[in-house]
Amino acid sequence: MKRSTVRQTPEIQVEVRGEVPEDSVEYARSKVQELAGQLREPVLFARVRLTRTANPATERPAIAQANLDVNGRQVRAHVASGTMSEAVDLPHDRLVARMRRTRQDWEARRGGMPTKEPHEWRHDSEPTHRPDYFPRPVEERQVVRHKSFSLARETPDEAVYEMEEMDYDFHLFTDAGSGEDSVVYRDGPDGYRLAQVRPSPDRIGPVSVPLTVSGLPAPRMNVEEAEKRLDLAGFPFVFFTDGATGRGNVLYHRYDGHYGLIAPVE
Repeated sequence: MKRSTVRQTPEIQVEVRGEVPEDSVEYARSKVQELAGQLREPVLFARVRLTRTANPATERPAIAQANLDVNGRQVRAHVASGTMSEAVDLPHDRLVARMRRTRQDWEARRGGMPTKEPHEWRHDSEPTHRPDYFPRPVEERQVVRHKSFSLARETPDEAVYEMEEMDYDFHLFTDAGSGEDSVVYRDGPDGYRLAQVRPSPDRIGPVSVPLTVSGLPAPRMNVEEAEKRLDLAGFPFVFFTDGATGRGNVLYHRYDGHYGLIAPVE
């Protein structure tokens, strides 16, 4: 199907949670309009969620999340700041930089012709703008979001690309070369790390991103055991092999202090 190349005014939805200044809604709309004018491809739809946390101890209480449909491609940014105006500005700046970086020759990478440009996948200091985790007591935490879907079968390059486009901390997928359920995540300022249910580094194939591969298999456990490991280790997520299905799962900390679970559909 041929995608649209006609410039049009995007449909913009702005959702508000908490005590958000009224002028922030229109400011968010204007920033999306500004972003749409800077991109080569049309923004077909945008949803912006503005949240002001009620916890007075939160250092960055203003949170902005933007989800855009850029000519059929989903792009996302999620940031926190001290003021709502700053929180609205940050997704705009990050999305512009990300779209410019990834549009250049991604089709060449997908076609098996990775480029050799230095730092081509550098993700700058984006994680420093992540929202703060709500310090919910361990005994109150629950799995409040359970996402089940068929995992995309893709290369590590494609998985990193999708993770960066959606502004995720990790991405669960099935590696196209090895057939193993895998997770990719950021590893330092300039690199990425790959973990698999059964490590198969010799079957992954060539990659263009700076990637290291864990030699340890994903631990086999149930959700309750994964919760305990997540709380004890203090990591943002735990990648594990579900003892009942044998598939790779991810249990992660949500920003509201609860857990989220991602599990592949059989």
